[in-house]
Amino acid sequence: MRWLALVLALASPVSAQEFTTLKGHGGPIMGIAVSPEGRVATASFDNSVGLWDSSEPQWLEGHEAAVNTVIFGPRGVISGADDFTVRGWPEGQIIAQHRGKVTSLALQGGMLASGSWDGTIHLTSKTGVQVLNARDGVNAVAFGEGALFAGTSAGALMRYADGAALPLVQHGFGINELIVTPDWIAYGAVDGGTRIIDHDGAEIADVTLDRRPILAMAYHAATHQLAVGDGQGYIMMLDTRDWQISRDFRATRQGPVWALAFSPDGQTIWAGGLDDVVYGWPVEALDAFTPGISGDRSFLRDADTMSNGERQFMRKCSICHALTPGPSRKAGPTLYGVFGRAAATVPGYIYSDTLKGAGIVWTEATINALFDQGPDYYIPGSKMPMQVIAGAQDRADLLSWLKSATSAHTEEGEK
Repeated sequence: MRWLALVLALASPVSAQEFTTLKGHGGPIMGIAVSPEGRVATASFDNSVGLWDSSEPQWLEGHEAAVNTVIFGPRGVISGADDFTVRGWPEGQIIAQHRGKVTSLALQGGMLASGSWDGTIHLTSKTGVQVLNARDGVNAVAFGEGALFAGTSAGALMRYADGAALPLVQHGFGINELIVTPDWIAYGAVDGGTRIIDHDGAEIADVTLDRRPILAMAYHAATHQLAVGDGQGYIMMLDTRDWQISRDFRATRQGPVWALAFSPDGQTIWAGGLDDVVYGWPVEALDAFTPGISGDRSFLRDADTMSNGERQFMRKCSICHALTPGPSRKAGPTLYGVFGRAAATVPGYIYSDTLKGAGIVWTEATINALFDQGPDYYIPGSKMPMQVIAGAQDRADLLSWLKSATSAHTEEGEK
């Protein structure tokens, strides 16, 4: 392979670094963290956290929806998810409970900050919970010296200190990412804005490129590297000593870069996107690699190669549900044998209390109603994402294809 030949040819210290992949998740990678010892933790759309020893994962299960963010704490891993909770691992206990999806986490000393789309930041410590009002959805949180900083969906960069909330910057578009150091603050926004300011809000540098939105940032202080990932699949590497672009790497063939983290020595950049795989690239050799994250998910296949029923399944169902028997790492339970099955009965899957008490049997009529009305109306309070198929013929085609596909799997399994 190209990367192997490259690694063998390198004579610099980076020759010890290799291209690496971590495989096992059942959905896109939403967050990555690396411990000081080099252990990797990953957050995924499949509702789980992966804790990796080399290439072997330990699955941390308990969230009831997609996991967006993960960090290492003094006692283990901490994660935040679409189920409105912040959990501590390995036990999975709930540390904080929000009223909206949890987007971001930061830790300083014994204080944990969690930002949420409910417009609040929870500061959790041994002494209790303090709730800070951000007014708008919180996308990013970070501690600085004596202060907490937050980026909001309304484009405000807020500074919280001494009981006061100061709007440091009003960007105009949502601020998604935030890095705070003693000397500067970097933020990335929905419009692609990538700017560095001082702690009073004065601009130090503007390194905005014509790519949007900014979705991930990572910083390695010892090597002066700031990595920026965007919705068009690039990882831009900045030298923070002079704010020059040192590398600009196309990491994906399709889709965004959602997660970034450096190895402890700064020689590897870990990245995640649409793939179910985490990629680790040697930084010094980035420019020599072709894009790794393919984004070739089943629902992105050429529509002309599928029947209408299969297209409906791929677009609406396939990211969460498998059709095969046995355990699945996808966010939802397998649809193998779904027709005639009582809802919330697949062994090993964590269902919401709402679905467990719904008394539904999955038939053509009930699945049709589910997609006609949408889960929010048909089973209000369940954790199914809102999916509606408005056209009656589209629903009929989906049911026909799904019945055939699950029957084919059933017959094959009985042989």
